[in-house]
Amino acid sequence: MSQTAQISNQTRRWQEMDARHHVHPFSDQAALAKKGARVITHAEGVYLYDSEGHKIIDGMAGLWCVNVGYGRPELAEAGYKALKELPYYNTFFQTTNPYTAELGERLAEVTPDGLDRFFFANSGSEANDSMVKIIRYYWSLQGKPEKKVFISRKQAYHGVTMTAASLSGISAMHPQAGLPLPNHAHIDFPYWYGMGGDMDPNEFGVHIAMKLEEKILEIGAENVAAFVAEPVQGAGGLIIPPDSYWPVIQEICRKYDILLHADEVICGFGRTGNWFGSHTYGIVPDTMAMAKGMTSGYQPLSAVALGPRVGDALHNAGEEWSHGFTYSGHPVASAVALANLDVLQKDKLVEKAGGEIGEHFQKHLHALADHPIVGETRGVGLLGAIELVKDKKTRERFEGDTGGLCRDHCFENDLIMRAIGNTMVLSPPLSITKPELDELFTLARKALDATAKDLGAM
Repeated sequence: MSQTAQISNQTRRWQEMDARHHVHPFSDQAALAKKGARVITHAEGVYLYDSEGHKIIDGMAGLWCVNVGYGRPELAEAGYKALKELPYYNTFFQTTNPYTAELGERLAEVTPDGLDRFFFANSGSEANDSMVKIIRYYWSLQGKPEKKVFISRKQAYHGVTMTAASLSGISAMHPQAGLPLPNHAHIDFPYWYGMGGDMDPNEFGVHIAMKLEEKILEIGAENVAAFVAEPVQGAGGLIIPPDSYWPVIQEICRKYDILLHADEVICGFGRTGNWFGSHTYGIVPDTMAMAKGMTSGYQPLSAVALGPRVGDALHNAGEEWSHGFTYSGHPVASAVALANLDVLQKDKLVEKAGGEIGEHFQKHLHALADHPIVGETRGVGLLGAIELVKDKKTRERFEGDTGGLCRDHCFENDLIMRAIGNTMVLSPPLSITKPELDELFTLARKALDATAKDLGAM
């Protein structure tokens, strides 16, 4: 939708209400109010529809989350049934509900081996925040309360609450709130294209993984609680690690008795072509966070999965664990998650992401490498990144916000493709079809062409 085009009175009215009353996440409030937010009114499959009648292909599955696609009646009916039967009750007063009890059992069937206890929350931020409390409590139970430091990675994204934002290594998130909090440290991340130079990717993977050992020795292993990382870094630029990276990371964690927490908020529920990114990369985590694809965004729900080491200690502590949320184990959200798992399994969406649909996506993605302003394409499953560069050989970037320019061309051509700096990112619903992928990448190339022309590169 062109921002200079005439828009309907109804759209204008919604925009005015929104500008007056709605504080948007990660936005310049005044600039957005002046421009007017795009009003999305409904969605179906992989398409969004705005208040001006534009049909938009959603190349980001919302915020990496609408894995089964929009408008699935099974999920709506499951939520409606639960709303009629048990719209809410808490899990504090020695109670549970059928939906949450069944969800725990279903999750244990698809998570990595041993991760079979779950604490439920509402968002990935809350899950990672809860994980920090769980792990600190675990070490206290072991008689090692001094193990409080959490090591994560630069450009990592783990959420926006005070602790989750401290775990996050996107430095722009920190100054406004005076973060990070104490006992958080960050190391380099495995961004071969941007940081590896002429080094062989696997050599670079080992080199960057060893930064964890350096940081542990600097802090003292007796003070380090855990290493926290996404299997694939999402909001930090879709950083896919070399094959050598995760084996070395796990060896270091074992060597120094550091717990390993996998943040699967983006990678979970089929995104990488397996149920979890930990399956894709052979990671054996002690704890794991999940959200987003857990309900495909139809309801707010997240969880921390606990392996036997941490889970058994918490279970057998012999005292009350002082943590929980009003909506932990919400019956309606749990009912929707169960229906979401049914759809993922019935439609074999995880298998398709790791098979024919994922392969078709990756074929299209890598075909963009011939474009004059594309320096690299990389991807796994239904995740893809496109690096925008001025010089393919030297990897020199254009000046200014090239990613933002390309993103705007995507919006003008009714495609949602995210810009993270000068890297364009795709993460469509797992339910996308081959013809829809053909359409998506036709629009993506069109946006790249328009960007190149603006930059004088075509």
